Amino acid sequence: MNSSLSFIAKSIVIFLFINSSTQGVVQYQIEGAIGPESLAFDALGEGPYTGVSDGRIIKWHQDQRRWLHFARTSPNRNHISVILSGDKTGRLMKYDPATKQVTVLLGNLSFPNGVALSEDGNYILLAETTSCRILRYWLKTSKAGTIEIVAQLPGFPDNIKRSPRGGFWVGIHSRRKGISKLVLSFPWIGNVLIKLPIDIVKIHSSLVKLSGNGGMAMRISEQGNVLEILEEIGRKMWRSISEVEEKDGNLWIGSVNMPYAGLYNYSS
Repeated sequence: MNSSLSFIAKSIVIFLFINSSTQGVVQYQIEGAIGPESLAFDALGEGPYTGVSDGRIIKWHQDQRRWLHFARTSPNRNHISVILSGDKTGRLMKYDPATKQVTVLLGNLSFPNGVALSEDGNYILLAETTSCRILRYWLKTSKAGTIEIVAQLPGFPDNIKRSPRGGFWVGIHSRRKGISKLVLSFPWIGNVLIKLPIDIVKIHSSLVKLSGNGGMAMRISEQGNVLEILEEIGRKMWRSISEVEEKDGNLWIGSVNMPYAGLYNYSS
């Protein structure tokens, strides 16, 4: 267990987003919506599929080089209010398809978000967004049923995905600093803000732009050590990284706020 991130020798900022042509980051534009937050491939390796802000689930077709409609779900996204309120009603639940029973494994969580199963199936890692940390919940071994802090992060984690090269990719929405750090230190401020007749999501997006917060993601080891850092420097063309999905030498990059998904050929 490592409650604070420890940087090891091969921890480096591996690339810089400037634009799609100069830095090898391909932007797959999405029409009519923003926020390809989470990315997933099907059993045949096709995709990725992603959900966007207007409630659509879309699928990338490589042959046609475009996104096609696949399904539709709820368009509601108001994660900022959950963070500002200091809400601690989050739960981690398990569904058994055989018995059709739902079991609550953990409660009193501060905005539980991404979940990833370890390769051996012994534990899951959970991103707790408001607390800016990664938790480990043991499913097996003598530690089954216990929880521990794996890493304390410099910003708000979103989704977490296992890397085929080992460890886990964590998408970080933004760094915890300045106004966000102040508000979270005094929960009453956040509760006052969410009651005001204002669009708190738009205000937050504007503040992120003004603060110079670019996109950020980390690949961490099972012990919480930093293996790689993905961070935008310079022009802020990539904000609010929600997820990094690694497949076939590529890094597929999702975002809550951007109108495109990113693809970076890691092997090159």
